[in-house]
Amino acid sequence: MVLRKEEHSMLAEFLDDKCKENLVLTTNYYPMIWLVGDGLSTKEQKMAKDGTLFLPFSQFPPKTLRKDCFYHTTPAMIIPHSAQNIDSCENWLGRRVMSAWRVGGIVHALEGWKEHECGLDDNSIINPPRVWEAALRNGFQPLLLPSLET
Repeated sequence: MVLRKEEHSMLAEFLDDKCKENLVLTTNYYPMIWLVGDGLSTKEQKMAKDGTLFLPFSQFPPKTLRKDCFYHTTPAMIIPHSAQNIDSCENWLGRRVMSAWRVGGIVHALEGWKEHECGLDDNSIINPPRVWEAALRNGFQPLLLPSLET
């Protein structure tokens, strides 16, 4: 669920038809999982139900305002054990975890890609599965969501 029409449109471009049907533009604050961008306001966070999971798709995480809600990190991956002298990149991520933006740049270099992976006009990723598969092939691992059971 997303709160803003422009964010819904942008995210929908990255999804196939099967996944796209699960992306909802909402007019209320009842869903328990929110996909949030940089513009999430304090007022919006206060309207979320207890136990809501805020899942950012932006480069920076939302400010943690509520102890009764869950906040996932920004898009990130665990770096391979073979990587040397890399301990942390952002202060909101754990040790040996790197933002997806940085992983993408490293994978681009490791694969020897010469073309730009992002479109110049709209910043869209041209082939997300290609980048994902290359990241996994190079030893990067997904950063799993924290369990809502604990």
